[in-house]
Parts: sequence; C-alpha cells; structure tokens
Amino acid sequence: MDLRRWHYFAVLAEEMHFTRAAARLFVSQPSLSQQIRAFEAELGVALLDRSGPRFALTEAGRVAAAEARDLLDRLDRARGVITAAGRADTGRLRIAYTRSAPGPLAGDLVAAYRARHPGVELALETGWTSLNLARLATGEIDLGFVRPPVSDPGFEVAVVGSEEVLIALPSEHPLARRRGRLRRAWIASEPVVFWPRDNGPGQYDAISGQVWPGGVPTIVREEPEDEQLMRAVAEGAGIAAVPEHRARGLRRRGVVLRRLEDPVPRIDLGLAWRGGPVPPVVRAFVDLAAEGAGGR
Repeated sequence: MDLRRWHYFAVLAEEMHFTRAAARLFVSQPSLSQQIRAFEAELGVALLDRSGPRFALTEAGRVAAAEARDLLDRLDRARGVITAAGRADTGRLRIAYTRSAPGPLAGDLVAAYRARHPGVELALETGWTSLNLARLATGEIDLGFVRPPVSDPGFEVAVVGSEEVLIALPSEHPLARRRGRLRRAWIASEPVVFWPRDNGPGQYDAISGQVWPGGVPTIVREEPEDEQLMRAVAEGAGIAAVPEHRARGLRRRGVVLRRLEDPVPRIDLGLAWRGGPVPPVVRAFVDLAAEGAGGR
C-alpha cells in the first residue's frame, strides 16, 4: 500500500477541507482529490460522503482516519528508534569485566560510555580472560575485558591501558622490612602462590616472564582468584605477583606490597570483541576506548 496516501488522508481528516489540506501537503487540490479517490479504491470502501455541499467522513472514513494517525505515529517512532540504533544511541550492550582489573581502567571507560550514550542499556558482569573469550565466542556478551595477548584469530583486541605488577609478601617475610624496590634475585627462589594458567594464559606468561625471567620458582599453591591468592600470602604460604589495582583493592592484614626494580613489570588490559561486522553500540564503545587509549 502507498503510505503517502495514508498521510494525505490523515491530513485531510484533520483539516476537513481540501484546500487547507492541500496547502499543508504542498500539493495541488486536484492532485490531493485524485490521491484520496485512489486510496478509497485501494481499500475498496468509500471514506468520504460527498452527497452534501461539504464532504463528511463515512464510518469507514472515521476508522481510517484513526488508523492512519496511529500508523503514521508508529512509523515516526520506528524511524526514530532505527536512526538512534544506527547512531548507537539506543539498544543493549553486554560487557564482562575481568576480575583482575576492577579499578579505573575499565570502570572509567564504562562510565564514560554510559554518560555519552545514556539511551543504551548496559548489562555488566565479571569473569576472567578465558571465560570472557568463551562468552564472546558463543554470543553471550558483546565485549569483554581481557588480559592480552589473545592468540585466537576470531577476536579483535584493543589495548586500553596498562598497570604495574606488584609483589605481595607475607608481612613477616624478611623482604617485607626492606625499603625501596625489590631485586629480582631476592625473590628468584621464593615459593610462589599463583592462579591456574588456563584462566588467562597471556597474563600468566606476561607476569611470569617479567617477574621471573629465569622461570617461575616452585609454585606451592594455586588459587582460582586473587582474593584467595592474597589470603594465601597472608597465611605465609608464599609470595605472589598481582596487578597493582587489584592488589591495592584487596589489600589485607598480613600482606605487604612491594615494587620491583627496573625494568618494572607491567601488564596490559585489553578490550575484546568478535571479528566481522560490528553493531553500532559495540563500535561506539570500541571507538571510545580508542580515544582514551590515544590520550594516555
């Protein structure tokens, strides 16, 4: 059906005058009359009663006028929603943080996106690198914060920041009483508490390669998350290498944090998404992350 005729009839029903309606529509009166007759033929019913000196709406015409206005209103709403979606101003975005980076690197980026795109609903959850990548692969989330490097070619990854890696020591450890930065030789043979490499192979290798260039010494205990890792350090099980924001956020009695000598170990925080065509809400977040990374 010709939507233009619905629009013409809606205006005519509002004005109840061909000349005024034609002026509003920027068409000639004969052209409007022709379009209304074509509309009636299309519907197969008379919409106007032309028996008197002035036309009136038939019962079908009154129903058609109401339906035309409703249809046009819904089209306007649809146009607005579609346009907003194309500009990434509306929709839903599912994002997973990584537990090792709950601090300002990821949080500030999410807050900036929320402020710039208030019409987008954010669904936030938390995982770790391997879990977030698995969720991305199955479409459960749209974006995931990860610890690079990520070798899977099915994902795009952008580095959005980096942070220093600190050494967590039991407070009774002799090195805890030293001032200044620690030398790597001092911790080369210390027992270590670590998390399973499968949780984030890239981060695991980046930390171990920078902190223990000669190879990680004896790992005496594995813990699934940093909370348990810091508890193990407090209990005196061993030392641990922890990203700074996470370490300071989980700081607890019985643990002392120390920095390492140059070269200072650092790990990156990445933002990952599925390769291929990218929805506008995802592209807007990626572009915002690129802006932030460029300013650092």
